[in-house]
Amino acid sequence: MAMSSAGTGGGVASSPNVTPMIDVMLVLLIIFMVVTPLINAGFQAQPPVGINLKSHPEENEDQVLGIDAFGEYYLNKKHIDKNTLPQQLKAIFDARTTDKILYLKADKNLDYSKVLDAIDLAAHNGVRVLGAISDQQPGTESTVAGDFPKTTKKP
Repeated sequence: MAMSSAGTGGGVASSPNVTPMIDVMLVLLIIFMVVTPLINAGFQAQPPVGINLKSHPEENEDQVLGIDAFGEYYLNKKHIDKNTLPQQLKAIFDARTTDKILYLKADKNLDYSKVLDAIDLAAHNGVRVLGAISDQQPGTESTVAGDFPKTTKKP
């Protein structure tokens, strides 16, 4: 007979095949590499550019309302539904006693009526001052008194 009963030869190999696992891990790595910068950014908006803008670094207590190119609202980089925005703004600014300033960062390609809607919404819910955030035009520096370029240190 061609079969041997001694157990030598062919048999089943018991080593695991790790190639599919490595493929899945590489796909997951690529997905996380693409998604992570978007999570950190909060939302994507390209503000309008201007010349002679005074820089104002965001502080922890600053409230920033963002509107992306699709008209979605973000409060302090967290997505928020338009229907719940008035209640949240009212809760934040009714509790404040010193400053009732809201900074607005909107995409430059957004229809201006959406920006006006956000300004109106903020004005009716406790915001006293609204500041618009824009970017310095590339290749220019601010000449506003007391403002320092990002590359130099304050004296």
